[in-house]
Order: sequence, then C-alpha cells, then structure tokens
Amino acid sequence: MKFIKEAKALIGREGNEFIQVEPWGHNALRVRATKYPKFTGNDHALDYVDSNETDIELDEHRAQIHNGKLRCVIDERGFMEFYSRETLILKEYYRSFSGANAHSPSLKLVARDFKSITGGDYKITVRFDANEKERIYGMGQYQQPHLNLKGCILELAQRNSQISIPFYISSLGYGFLWNNPGIGEATFGANYTQWISECSEEIDYWITADDTPKEIMKNFTEVTGRAPEFPDNALGLWQCKLRYRTQEEVLEVAREYKKRGIPLDVIVIDFFHWIRQGDWSFDPEYWPDPQAMLDELKEMGVRCMVSIWPTVDRKSVNFREIMDNGLCIRTERGSIQCFDFQGDTVIYDATNPEARKFIWKKAKENYFKYGIDMFWLDEAEPEYAAYDYDHFRHYAGPALKVGNQYPRDHAKAFFDGLREEGQTDIVNLLRSAWVGSQKYAALVWSGDILSNFEALRDQLSAGLNIGMAGIPWWVSDTGGFFGDITADHFNELLIRWFQFSTFCPVLRMHGDRGPHNIPNLSDLDYGGGFSPTGQPNELWSYGEEAYQIMKKYLDIRLGMKSYIKEIMKEASENGSPVIRTMFYEYPEDKRCWELNEQYMFGYKYLVAPVLYQGMTERTVYLPKGSWKDIHNGTIYSGKTEITVPCPLEIIPVFEKQ
Repeated sequence: MKFIKEAKALIGREGNEFIQVEPWGHNALRVRATKYPKFTGNDHALDYVDSNETDIELDEHRAQIHNGKLRCVIDERGFMEFYSRETLILKEYYRSFSGANAHSPSLKLVARDFKSITGGDYKITVRFDANEKERIYGMGQYQQPHLNLKGCILELAQRNSQISIPFYISSLGYGFLWNNPGIGEATFGANYTQWISECSEEIDYWITADDTPKEIMKNFTEVTGRAPEFPDNALGLWQCKLRYRTQEEVLEVAREYKKRGIPLDVIVIDFFHWIRQGDWSFDPEYWPDPQAMLDELKEMGVRCMVSIWPTVDRKSVNFREIMDNGLCIRTERGSIQCFDFQGDTVIYDATNPEARKFIWKKAKENYFKYGIDMFWLDEAEPEYAAYDYDHFRHYAGPALKVGNQYPRDHAKAFFDGLREEGQTDIVNLLRSAWVGSQKYAALVWSGDILSNFEALRDQLSAGLNIGMAGIPWWVSDTGGFFGDITADHFNELLIRWFQFSTFCPVLRMHGDRGPHNIPNLSDLDYGGGFSPTGQPNELWSYGEEAYQIMKKYLDIRLGMKSYIKEIMKEASENGSPVIRTMFYEYPEDKRCWELNEQYMFGYKYLVAPVLYQGMTERTVYLPKGSWKDIHNGTIYSGKTEITVPCPLEIIPVFEKQ
C-alpha cells in the first residue's frame, strides 16, 4: 500500500481501494475506505471537531497517525492496528495471503471486504480480532438480559422495542462507532468481531481511546451531540394509558390528581384522538374544545403531550398532498403500502427536509396553537407491516443504506419546529433513535413490551446500554405495555417497576391494561371513538396498598428534583447517562464490571431493583466509600457485598456519603 500525507489526514492506496485516517475530535480518529474514486462526503452521525494533537509518520514499510492518546498503524499490506498509548486495543482480522503474518492464510478472509451488488454499491464486511477478556457495552437497546454484549449477535436495524445505535465502549479503554446508517449486523464473537452493512459505498467508523468510560463518553458526544438541559417541569410524574378517548377523560384524571394533592407534570393523549392516521389533528366529536382543555391543564400546572404517528391513511385529509409532493417512503415493488394497522397507510419520509417541514406545519396548526408543546412520536422506527428493508426507499436513499437514521431525522423535525417557535423546554417522546438523537431532545422509551418480570429484567439492560450509546433520556412503560390487571402477579410487578422507574430519567405511567371489555365509543371503523381503550392506569387504579407504595416513591422522587436536575445537567455537559452501569462511576473496581442487576442513578445513588417475582431479599455490592440505606439510615462500609431485605414496599437504594 502506498501512503501520502494530505493536510492532517493519512491516505493509503492499494489497487482500487482508498483508505483515509484522520483526527476527529479528542483522542479520536475517523477511518474511511472505499473502492469508488472518492468518498461520498457524508458525515452521517459525526460533527467535525478539530484536534491539534496530530502527528503522521511515513516510511517505506508502514505509516502511523497519532491523535492524543490514540495511534493507528498501517503496514505495507494495508493491515491496521490501533493503540492506546503503547497498548494494542484493536486490530484488523486477516486470514489471507495479504496478511501473511496471520495463521490460516488459505482461508482468504480479509479485514475489509467489498462484495459487489450487481449494478450498484457494495455489501461491506469489516472484521477485527477478538479479545476473549474484553467486555462490551452500548449499541442501543435490545430486548435481552445481557448487559455485557460480548458473545452477542445484534441486528443493525430499527424495530418496535429494538433500537440500533452502533456505538460501544470497551473494557479495554476505547469507544467505537460504526458510522453507517444502513441495515446490517454486528457480531461480537469469541473468534472475531464483525460489522456488516448490506448496502454502502464506503467503510466509515470512528474510534477513540481514553482513561475512563466517562472520558470516552465525553469524546463520543463531543462529535455526535449532547442532550439539551432537561425541562424542570417534566421531572415529576407523567400520566398515560391506552388511551384517553375524550378531553373530558383527560380533565377528569388531571382534576383527580389535583384533588388528591399529587403533583402531575405531564398528561399524555395517545393515538386515535384523530379521525384518520395522517390527519394530525383532534377529532372534534370527542375533543370539541382543545383550547379550553389546555387552559385548564395549564392552570393546574400540567403539560400536555399528544401522540403523532408518521403513518398516513389513504383517506386522510393530507394523503393527496403528501403523495403529490413525494413526501412519503416509497416501495420498490408492488403497491405503495407500508403499514396496515387500522388502515391502509403510507409513511411520511423524515429523511426528506421538505417532509419534515410539512409534518411540523400540521402539528403547529393543529396542536401547538393550543399550547401543546410536547409530542409523542410513536412508530418512529418507522414500524412496517413487515420489516423487509429491501422493499423501501427514502429520499436519502434505499432503506438498506440509510434506514436506521429515520428516527433521528423524525426527532429533528419537531425539535427544529419547536425551537423556531421560541420553545426552550423541549422534550419529545420517541420509540426509536439513532446516533445523535439526543441532541434533538429525544426521550426514548423501550417500546411495546410484555408485562412480566423477564421483560423488567430486560429493561434494566436496555436502559443501561442505551445510555452507554449516548442517549441519556430513557424510560420504559411502568408495568410493561401488554398486561392484564387480573393476573396474579400484576400488582407486584407494577410496584416493582414503579420503584425502578422512580430512579430512571423519567417516571411515566403507561400500558395497555386488559381485560379489554370496555365498549368502544363508536361503531364506525374510523374516528376517535372506534379504537379500543385499556383499563384505568392511574396511581389509585390498583388498590390502596399499591397506591400508597407508589405515592411514597413519587414523593421520594419529588424530593430529589434538585439532584435529578443536577445529573440531567451533567448529561448535557459531558454526555454522561442518567442511569449508569456500576463501572461508569467505579472503573477501577473489577467487580463493578461484572454487575448487571444494580446501577447508579447519577453519581450518588446506588439502586438495586427487585427483578424477580416473590423476591424479599437480595444481595448488593457496595463499592469503596460509605453508603447509607435511604430507608432506615443504616451506614455500610464499601468494598463488600451485603444481603438486605426488600419486602414489597422496599427497593434497596443507597446514598453515597
């Protein structure tokens, strides 16, 4: 491979392949490779951050580039290795003659594999050697209990309850971003690590090395963005259910909270408050005076959020305009249909700037004018009737090539619109995200999940890992989404989940509560009255014992508002998650890298959620220092494991002294 230095970049060429390695932020390098004559110039998730710590060295056998604590060495065959200072942290995987120092050269496996798609771009595979002792965290949200992702195979695709954010932090002291929004797969195997993109023009990844996970996260969010400061008026209780069908139902609930003296920050109006999907407006039969509703809620100090889906029914008032102006996702074969839930629908294309302006214009005209300044951007993956990604095409390109960026662009539409209207306390709720969604005030929730203890355990891993992927604002449906209140275990599950949610970025009641025996308001197959609703889901809906326990934990959270505001501010300043793996705060403690059923709520509170049905005691590991049980005031010395009681009314929580 031949090398040249061009400005601050190291350029290599071998045959038709070009490689470019350049500094990009602090202690970080961006690596690109292509077999096209030049790079696309698309930065995808990355904002450029300059560095003055760069040095490039060339000789006839190799080239190397330094940026602060990170160094990349490329030998004459194009084989790349990465070092943190003098420690090897990552190297490409070769089993071919071009990598003759590797064993089994007859396998003809190369690190950077471009497989031509006939008449088009490439299916790209990139491989790195594995380190069997390495631990891997981040990558977004996957419905599984594995906090350490070593050994996992992860689909790089958005689905309902699955969120692909291809960034991880390694226990070896580096962070890695696969800077590619295409559909693919990541494998963290024992033999090698492998990244696949089904359709791309170029390889593009970013790597940083630093001394602690917190410094790695700071470097990562410096180039991908950080969340704004979280609004003070959304730190308390969010009330939601499937679904408030009329404005009177909304007001009755808000009035009851006020009557009971329970502060309510946000009340949420779910789907089919409209006539048809894509109308993006209230059905006047059931919502005759939205302004009066909003005025009363405002007087009670309650913010109102409404659900907006990206789906557009063919009978919607906006369908023709969207189609005529090319503002929807297209299909590659057959009829243009994307989703078939309660209608024949297409999906507006968030990757199209004109489409983003269009949907915000409708939201402004039909919601914002009343004072609604929070939006629940459901279906934000977007959800397809079948996840056949090769069947869909966006303004920005085929879904196979760009599909994962959709939820980030969808968040941008509403963030930009609200900001242009002068709104400063912005937070919108989304069911999906991609790299950088955090900078568009995206509060991400974990999707439509089951109501059982297995799902609760999955949410702990999901919330911690998405925080390690740069998304600090995260929430799950308290009690799970699909649940029947007549199930023997349901109240226990709800209470345990509420206790966990108390020590999460947002505390939100939501769920589709069966049994579904409440008659619809209308016999029509459209409009705000035809879709079903679930059972009541307010704090007082589950009996006196559950009510008193949940109220107790809401009071605890309200008493922590100044602290929660502080850790939210830290997220906006350096990218730190709000709920954190134990090793994030204690990276020098090897035991903390092994813990997957306890976490830190910010820097001061250690939370040990109760994740198993019938559990009345559990073990907790306390790191160095002194720790106070918030319930009884007992002080414990750290660097030890203790067993503590956890009857139904107790979630073990310890305050660092």
